[in-house]
Amino acid sequence: MFNILRRLALTLLLVLPVSASLADAQTGQKYVTAMASYYDDDTERNVEDGVAGGMVGMGWAFHDSWNLEGYAGYYTPDGPAAQTHIDVGANLQLLFARENRLTPYLFVGAGYLEVNPETAATVNGVAYSAGAGLLLDLFGDSPVALRAEYRYRSDDLLDSRLNDQFLSLGLQFPFGGSKAVVAPLAADPDSDSDGVPDSRDRCPGTPVGVYVDADGCPLDSDGDGVADHNDTCPGTMRNVTVDAQGCEPDTDRDGVLDRNDRCPGTPPGVQVDVNGCEIKGEIQLPGVNFERNSDRLQPGADTVLREAAETLKLNPTIKVEVGGHTDSVGDVDYNEGLSARRASTVRDYLISQGVSPARITSRGYGELQPIADNSTDEGKAANRRVVLRITER
Repeated sequence: MFNILRRLALTLLLVLPVSASLADAQTGQKYVTAMASYYDDDTERNVEDGVAGGMVGMGWAFHDSWNLEGYAGYYTPDGPAAQTHIDVGANLQLLFARENRLTPYLFVGAGYLEVNPETAATVNGVAYSAGAGLLLDLFGDSPVALRAEYRYRSDDLLDSRLNDQFLSLGLQFPFGGSKAVVAPLAADPDSDSDGVPDSRDRCPGTPVGVYVDADGCPLDSDGDGVADHNDTCPGTMRNVTVDAQGCEPDTDRDGVLDRNDRCPGTPPGVQVDVNGCEIKGEIQLPGVNFERNSDRLQPGADTVLREAAETLKLNPTIKVEVGGHTDSVGDVDYNEGLSARRASTVRDYLISQGVSPARITSRGYGELQPIADNSTDEGKAANRRVVLRITER
């Protein structure tokens, strides 16, 4: 018995911090309740302790501190003299702090007890009870309350012939009447109607409809210093300079942000690459190299080709020819075919990065268009190249 009481007390201590609403029917309301019970019998009954039934009831909160409750109990304790108890009666409850979320109460009551079989150690008739309980709200704004109760019952109050104890747990449901409303201790205005009281609002005067944080300040999701409702460039990188609209500056308006622009001050209308530099007749692809006698790209070419693809997407009117070139070593026809395959490889890569196939052609020039002296190693290396030649702007 003691262990069960201790567990119930611990449970109430754990749930108390999360409860916030009134826990009991308020003055003028009625309620119904249902509870399951742990039965601790008088040893003379020769039955076993345990969960053996419960009770239902209906009550009326007729006063700020008093409830009148009718109840019916049904218990079937097992044991050598297994029995059935039917218990009906009424309780008068005295409540403390009805308006609080946790409401303790005391009660006394009387009723009629019938115990079967007739051979049980009892006499059917009047039974008396007394006890204490707690009402606790567990369900937020719902008026439903958890009810926990200890009840002592005696078959004969004067002789104390048979005395039983019950530990019950269940729910209580108020209905009807008008629920009391606890007035706030002091009004805390919210002048800008943002949901944060003035006493905690660090940003008074927020425009209506603007989302705010717990301090009442407009949200700034990307942390650029411009509130979301004024930010026309959401998602700006952290720690970058932005203008009053929350956008990174592009001083020469070439479509390349200042922090990425290697050629600031480009004249208006000039087509530029991803670095902000003017695109002239060709887009060079330094670092785009192939395995020997192969059209397979060597490691490191991806970075340059992705940058070239971004340049083409930045300038959607430009069309290009991918031109492949070799040095003069080897057969002329072989070099022309090899350069054509390499040019085709670059074209396929650009298309895979999202550039329209209609904007790109490819051609192999072999060794026919050298840009350096093929008699030196440096010159041969310079002649082995792939370039993007502008065919249409």
